[in-house]
Amino acid sequence: MTNRSTIDLAALKKQLLAQRQEILADAQSSEQARQPVELDQTSVGRLSRMDALQDQAMALETDRRRHVELQHIESALARIADGSFGECQNCGEDIAPKRLQIDPTAPVCIDCAS
Repeated sequence: MTNRSTIDLAALKKQLLAQRQEILADAQSSEQARQPVELDQTSVGRLSRMDALQDQAMALETDRRRHVELQHIESALARIADGSFGECQNCGEDIAPKRLQIDPTAPVCIDCAS
């Protein structure tokens, strides 16, 4: 069992907040790509419209993944706030500090993850 006191919570919280800001900025900058595609064939050809639909689908999937990552970040920030950060949500054992440095949103220890 590792000692959770070796985890620099302030640095990890700062990292999580920076990641959240970056994700929100990316989402805002790609908002146009997620807009509905115009189906007017007089202004856009069929292949261009298909490309636009594919681009829109990729942008929507990217947005979905951003949303999931934001949920993970918010969950990690909540664990920091309530004092349970670094504790495996499955078995209750401490999560290795090295694992948390690599992925501060990790909710479970490596044993439970595998």
